[in-house]
Amino acid sequence: MTPSAPVAFPDIQWLQLAPIIVVLGAAAIEVLVEAFAPRTSRRSIQIGLTFAALIVAFAIIVINAGTFQLVVAGSAAVDGPALFLQGAVVLTALLVALLMMERKVDPSGDAFAARASAMPGSEDERQFTARGYLQTEIWPLFLFCTGGMMLFLSANDLLLMFIGLEIMSLPLYLLAGMARRRRLLSQEAAMKYFLLGAFSSAFFLYGAALIYGFAGTVSFGGIADAVVGQSQMSGLLLGGIVLLCVGMFFKVAAVPFHEWAPDVYQGSPTPVTAYMAAGVKVAAFGAFLRLMYVAFGGEAWEWRPAFWVVAILTFFVGAMIGLAQSDIKRMLAYSSIAHAGFLLLGVMAVTPDSLSASMFYLLTYAIATVGAFGIVMLIRDDSGETTSLDAWRGLGRTHPLLATAFTIFLLSFAGIPLTAGFIGKFTLFASSAAAGEGWLVLLAVIASAIAAFFYLRVVVIMFFSDPVGSGPSVATPSWATQTTIVVALIVTVVLGLFPQAVLNIADHADVFVR
Repeated sequence: MTPSAPVAFPDIQWLQLAPIIVVLGAAAIEVLVEAFAPRTSRRSIQIGLTFAALIVAFAIIVINAGTFQLVVAGSAAVDGPALFLQGAVVLTALLVALLMMERKVDPSGDAFAARASAMPGSEDERQFTARGYLQTEIWPLFLFCTGGMMLFLSANDLLLMFIGLEIMSLPLYLLAGMARRRRLLSQEAAMKYFLLGAFSSAFFLYGAALIYGFAGTVSFGGIADAVVGQSQMSGLLLGGIVLLCVGMFFKVAAVPFHEWAPDVYQGSPTPVTAYMAAGVKVAAFGAFLRLMYVAFGGEAWEWRPAFWVVAILTFFVGAMIGLAQSDIKRMLAYSSIAHAGFLLLGVMAVTPDSLSASMFYLLTYAIATVGAFGIVMLIRDDSGETTSLDAWRGLGRTHPLLATAFTIFLLSFAGIPLTAGFIGKFTLFASSAAAGEGWLVLLAVIASAIAAFFYLRVVVIMFFSDPVGSGPSVATPSWATQTTIVVALIVTVVLGLFPQAVLNIADHADVFVR
């Protein structure tokens, strides 16, 4: 009998993978904390582990800056775009974690149900709430989601990308259904998100199978070589690209795969909504950019016309339907959809300038989004948090500082000068125009002008409308939420006035390793 050859194990570069390992390892430890730690001390332990893991992960990302290599037998990439966007995800996660630990706003606890397993309105729910129970399982779920985002961003083959996609998505499906208030609406949002997310994952997986059938590999580099080497578009290649993009369009909430976003944003606990709108957007577009630039960049002239249609529909649908919204979270959902359309311009351009502009845009959008939802958490009525626009009437008269902060975030979303959003849109539109998409940029500018109307409508409601009754009810937040809002506000203003340092970092991180 011929002896079998020894198994060759891949050489794993632990330092380069350390940010992901730290976050996912801390999440696994937090699962054990849930099982063995006393109930009275679980929350403090979980919060400490969460912040320690995120801070350590960010420090290692900074240490790894300048790394440019494939790791784990080429399955993952550690390069400029991965590290820049991983840093954006971790910073966003730190701000969202501060919102999640807020307990002062709601007298009965935080934004999450005392026990998610208790039926809404049941005696069990009342008992758990009366005893002051807190859903501490949210913290390992939150870290697993963050680790999945980081893995998603680094994935250099379709298999690892799918794994990262699922690690990111599954905890979010659970977190979306854990709201303390309006629990039935929250559970409905979670069910819609789960069912549609399952369909999108199936599309992605089927697309990956077709691409494997075409290229004989799931590696982005191998796919790129097969794409360049073929003389004409293969049916397997075309079908694979279409199905993969359907899965990715769902994650970025692009039309016509956007229908889940308004309902899920509205029903989820507000900190989770903030993380969907900010962190998931960064991770999904970061992975989308790598997929289309590295694997399918050689066939851009084939798939770009379809992206034109999707992008135009996305930013016009987001802008126009957003005008009709009377709920602030649904309005911000359609704002997110419109921004997804703008970001698709960066995906289509397939140039280093568009890549760096997209990364800067994602960072500024994510930070402003978390700050905006931090303010949304504070507007209350007798039943708790309220998202009706009527509740915002006269906010500028009763709470001028809060209304001014929210106005700055809205102006950044609209792309008004002296905010980070203006710099983000300007660089993205300029790079797309330079790549030959000037006519598409013109349409995007028109859509952006339409979207500015519903942002300014909120400003008018806050500053130029009479308060209803005694005026808006605003909760006094703890230092955690105050810190989130102030940091997001400072970043939005500073990057609007002095963006060059971060733009230079993005410019030096505008190449994917292949």
